Amino acid sequence: MKSLPGLLIAAAFAALTCAVWAFLNRPAAEPPWPHRVQGFSFSPFRMGEDPTHQLFPTDAEIDADLKLLAGRINTVRTYSVEGALRDIPQLAERRGINVAVGAWIDDHRDNNERQLETAIELARTHLNVMRVFVGNEVVLQGYVPIKELEGYLDRAREAIGQPVGTAEPWHVWLEHPELAAHCDFIGVHLLPYWEGVNVEEAVGFSLEQFHRLQKAFPTKQVIVAEVGWPSRGRTHLNAVASEANEALFLRRFLQRAEHEQIIYYLMEAFDQPWKAFQEGSPGSYWGVYDVNRVPKFAFTAAIVRVPEWHILAAISVAIALMIFFIFYFNSATLRNRGRSFLAVVVYTAATIIVWVFYDFTQQYLTISSVVAGVLLLLGMLGVVLVLLSEAHEWAEAHWVTFRKRLGQPLHANGAPQPKVSIHVPAYNEPPEMVIETLEALARLDYSNFEVLIIDNNTRNEAVWRPVEAHCARLGERFRFFHVAPLAGFKAGALNFALEHTAPDAQIVAVIDSDYVVDPAWLRDLVPGFQDPRTAVVQAPQDYRDECVSAFKAMCYAEYRGFFHIGMITRNERNAIIQHGTMTLVRRRLLQSSGGWAEWCITEDAELGLRIFEAGYQATYVPTSYGRGLMPDTFIDFKKQRFRWAYGAM
Repeated sequence: MKSLPGLLIAAAFAALTCAVWAFLNRPAAEPPWPHRVQGFSFSPFRMGEDPTHQLFPTDAEIDADLKLLAGRINTVRTYSVEGALRDIPQLAERRGINVAVGAWIDDHRDNNERQLETAIELARTHLNVMRVFVGNEVVLQGYVPIKELEGYLDRAREAIGQPVGTAEPWHVWLEHPELAAHCDFIGVHLLPYWEGVNVEEAVGFSLEQFHRLQKAFPTKQVIVAEVGWPSRGRTHLNAVASEANEALFLRRFLQRAEHEQIIYYLMEAFDQPWKAFQEGSPGSYWGVYDVNRVPKFAFTAAIVRVPEWHILAAISVAIALMIFFIFYFNSATLRNRGRSFLAVVVYTAATIIVWVFYDFTQQYLTISSVVAGVLLLLGMLGVVLVLLSEAHEWAEAHWVTFRKRLGQPLHANGAPQPKVSIHVPAYNEPPEMVIETLEALARLDYSNFEVLIIDNNTRNEAVWRPVEAHCARLGERFRFFHVAPLAGFKAGALNFALEHTAPDAQIVAVIDSDYVVDPAWLRDLVPGFQDPRTAVVQAPQDYRDECVSAFKAMCYAEYRGFFHIGMITRNERNAIIQHGTMTLVRRRLLQSSGGWAEWCITEDAELGLRIFEAGYQATYVPTSYGRGLMPDTFIDFKKQRFRWAYGAM
């Protein structure tokens, strides 16, 4: 940075960035976590384990989880007795933890029988089995008919002395009250996230449904079989998944539950990455502890949305300052307004990059998600680079103290006018349009010029004959050529014109056959060649049909952005892109460099690169001296852009 104002702007926006991070992560005081919670939903699967693929935890892993929870909870609720899960009551008994055993019921009848028999056996064997859940959201998912579920419940109630019930969302119980007659208790799932409730209203909403069930079933004990909030996942209506919202919801709920003496099981003890396949991204993140058994939020301290925000803010500022050094060293003429504009864009982009990367790293990643994430991050970086480039161009186009080499119309003040040979290539163009172009050329306020119209490969004589006749009427300075066959497309036509250019012509001008030029075009721009280092003088491509349709209005706005922003900043660095209309080229250099490249479909840009490589300079005058016609349809626009992009490569 080369000035004190630049340093002050950088410092001010660095402070502002830190202030924004601090504001978004200001501590929020919430009720503290109780010393002991009543219960957790308990799925002891770790990373890489998945019951749907018969990958179960070992007894040692289960015991380690129970040891972590011992002294902090009264009960764990299980969902299945398959594999090592049947050992949970025995292992929990050693740790002084009660168990609500779950028998998984779905559309596999043989497995249902095994689950039910094992759950009954465990209830009879272990004194720490306090109740039995037969099925989990069986009615909601439609695993078996209600009558079949009722049969399973009745069998379990007859076989054991502990209370038996099942668990469903609150609305299922209200829709199927007959199910309650086969249960000793009502197990309700209160998951307001899935109902799209804002977290600020979620506890009140959940308890409202709980009380509705108490009124609907006054003779039954209502137990909250699941209650929770995910720490990550997509936003569902008004419900936003985040660690801060999970902490806020649970800590508020626990305070109310303890006050109202509600029996509950928090959903859930540990994150379960395997659930993402069944439930989508939120399914992995309902745990109070992450998959590595680390608490995801503070239990008693104030809640901070991103505890590491200090580090993230520092990284954001560091990245932004590095980009500033690059921008400011290459933009010494920027005004403070332009620097401030760049500061807004740069600091915002840096903060977004840091946040997205941080957010990505907080997920449970697989090889496929890492590959997809890296590709998406690279794509995002590409978008950010384009954004920064466009912002830099915009700032330099609007807020500079002066232009070092912005071309301005010049006047020769009576000096001799060098001869200009104007080349107009055409292929199968409407004759009335080309004639309009020729009439505009005839009105040029310049005495020493010729016009060569090269119609190449047009087969229909009715198209090119009227143009030929009109050239004859305009006089000897207008020469018409119809050449067929002629290879090389537009470049071939321009090279043909170069071969037939008047010997005394010093400058070659090129316009497209749809351009209506201003009479002052040559008068104002030819004096730019008084500098012997100048090889090209370029005026903008412009268009006269922007009001025809909304499509063309949008195209016109996009074109103007390039010619009145990008080309201006490029001109400051002698790096404009030469385009093949409204351009003037020194003839000697054009011929000595080999003419127009017929191997390339963007022969204009290619010629400009050769001229720059030879050590010459180009001048851009951002004044419209001619207006043409835009593509009529999106397909034509797409073809034009493909030609430009493909040719540039």
